Amino acid sequence: MNAIQEKLFLELRQTKIELEQSLMSRQNRDWLTNLLESELRDVNAAICKFEQGQYGKCERTGEWLPENLLQIIPTVKSVNDSEIVNRYYKKTISTLDL
Repeated sequence: MNAIQEKLFLELRQTKIELEQSLMSRQNRDWLTNLLESELRDVNAAICKFEQGQYGKCERTGEWLPENLLQIIPTVKSVNDSEIVNRYYKKTISTLDL
């Protein structure tokens, strides 16, 4: 695991803790609860991929995703996800200087 991946792994673990705490503190189930649960599933999946040595691999093509994309969205699953981000982001991901 390189330094960037290690940083992302620590960030994902911290995010997992924060999401779990937020979910435990919620008294009522609402639209935000659903979003938090969905995000927690994505974070858990990314952590599992790290543990299996598969983090950053596109689920569609099997190719490795660009590291700068993973830095922006550590839970990204496929190249398709990056295309969606590019559609809504003002600059293309490939031009970002991280």
